[in-house]
Amino acid sequence: MGESESRRAPEEIPLEKVNDYAWRIPKYKSGMRVPGMVFANEALLEKMKTDRTLWQCTNVTWLPGIYKHAITLPDGHEGYGFPIGGVAATDYDEGVISPGGVGYDINCGVRLLATTLTEKEIRPKLAPLADTIFRNVPSGLGSRRKDLTISSADLDRLAVEGVPWLIKRGFGWPEDAEHCEERGCMADADPDKVSSTAKRRGLTQIGTLGSGNHFLEIQKVDKIYNPKTAKAFGITQEGQVTVMIHCGSRGFGHQVCSDYLRVMEHAVQKYKITLPDRELACAPGSSNEARDYFQAMACAVNYAFSNRHAIMHWVRQSFQQVFHEPPEKFGLKLVYDVAHNIAKVETHKIDGGEKKVWVHRKGATRAFPAGHPDIPADYRSEGQPVLIPGSMGTSSWVLVGSEKAMDLTFGSTAHGAGRMMSRSAAKRQYWGGDVKAALEKRGIVVRAASASVLAEEADLAYKNVDVVVDVSDKIGIATKVARLVPLAVVKG
Repeated sequence: MGESESRRAPEEIPLEKVNDYAWRIPKYKSGMRVPGMVFANEALLEKMKTDRTLWQCTNVTWLPGIYKHAITLPDGHEGYGFPIGGVAATDYDEGVISPGGVGYDINCGVRLLATTLTEKEIRPKLAPLADTIFRNVPSGLGSRRKDLTISSADLDRLAVEGVPWLIKRGFGWPEDAEHCEERGCMADADPDKVSSTAKRRGLTQIGTLGSGNHFLEIQKVDKIYNPKTAKAFGITQEGQVTVMIHCGSRGFGHQVCSDYLRVMEHAVQKYKITLPDRELACAPGSSNEARDYFQAMACAVNYAFSNRHAIMHWVRQSFQQVFHEPPEKFGLKLVYDVAHNIAKVETHKIDGGEKKVWVHRKGATRAFPAGHPDIPADYRSEGQPVLIPGSMGTSSWVLVGSEKAMDLTFGSTAHGAGRMMSRSAAKRQYWGGDVKAALEKRGIVVRAASASVLAEEADLAYKNVDVVVDVSDKIGIATKVARLVPLAVVKG
């Protein structure tokens, strides 16, 4: 989130109100191939008007081969190229792939575990558990776990095989992969398309939380809105303890993005693509440049799935070390793992027929409906779990995908709260010690690598996630299942 400092848009963007939660940006410029569509209430829309969010949404409509509309979701805010909270689908044969539609933190995403414990049962051990997790899961910039070393050949295998590679080596449980998007392994990954610099950065960072908005939380179920679906997902009662892990592909994915942005800038000239913003650098999906990027991106996707998987393994170990019982005794089952920054080949109904497309989700969660074959078999009657983390100290959410999302947003919804202010602005306004004290006063245990990251991630630096989720629910692009609130927070 918040990939760049906010700047004012160079022009006022015209908007047509569709309803209380949808706004159309008409094709008011000759370069626009489709309209823009913004899903937000009036308050969220007003915030989008203060930076370049709507301008970036408009720019996305210029992409060759784009279908229907460029989308900005309720958590939308300024990013690199696409707004964060942006979705676009381009034709598989005639369209383009743009790294700016995926982002720097490729497959930044969220993983949720459900336990059999209640808040009452975990509260006496909460501080020691947070301490143990903080020791076991490396957090902060440049962090690494010294007892996990992988060779260059191992890294290549992990980049191709993803979560199943770790499971075969004793990390996690065999059934875990079934509850990951893409089953924890995106196809078409080719480590030969990843630079040596990216690989060098990735060698030491598997199983690390990183810094910024990434976090690990011990939570409790605050309220269940859809008991039937919640039960299918393993969420059985209010007060139940869950664990949420939010992180991505670390320096490996960041370098892949940086490397291919340079490639794409040359491709724009080579293929004579006209764009209103150089940050949207792209290449035809059928080109070597786009295919190379997609195969490198898939490696970073698999790296991120594996990163969250290793962290989950150490969370389970932490429960065992604190409670002196095997982790299976406490459930600790993986509910689901979702990707937020990704491009995929999907088939969607467009103009009365089915079209194969490149779907870009930048700060957006896939939200497929009941019956979709890409959903785990045990969830298929309900729909895909959608995980939306909140800002530090606030609620996070479990929702479920819907058929309406397929019609409106290419099967996508919001991914989080969305920033209200830049990290530097938050550090000027808040002091980390005060943030920590306020959280602890509310009974939330806090462990962080630095005070500055607590200031950057202060709650008021973000939009209200409950409002973002409410808009998603009212539009129907993902509907409420359960609200989670933090008991302990581990920050990088």
